[in-house]
Amino acid sequence: SSSRQALEQARVAIEELDDMKAVVKGLEEENTELRRQARHAEKEQHSLCSQAEGLQEERLLVEGQGLREQIQVQAARMASLEVSSGTVATVGSAGGCA
Repeated sequence: SSSRQALEQARVAIEELDDMKAVVKGLEEENTELRRQARHAEKEQHSLCSQAEGLQEERLLVEGQGLREQIQVQAARMASLEVSSGTVATVGSAGGCA
């Protein structure tokens, strides 16, 4: 009869609705998990950026220290050259005066 057919259609519609609810619930759970992963990735990226900044500062400090050492070595070399050329000049001029 038409009422039995209507009941059957209603039962099928309810089943389809339940299936849809299950799909929606699954998608919501997946969405929640993806949001959690995104937050975690954002924190990780922030941490990596901080580490990179720290390493860059460290590298600059090391480079600066290296340059300071090079300057000191160069200054010492120039000082010793001045001393030795000064000594030569003194000896030379003293020899010239004699």
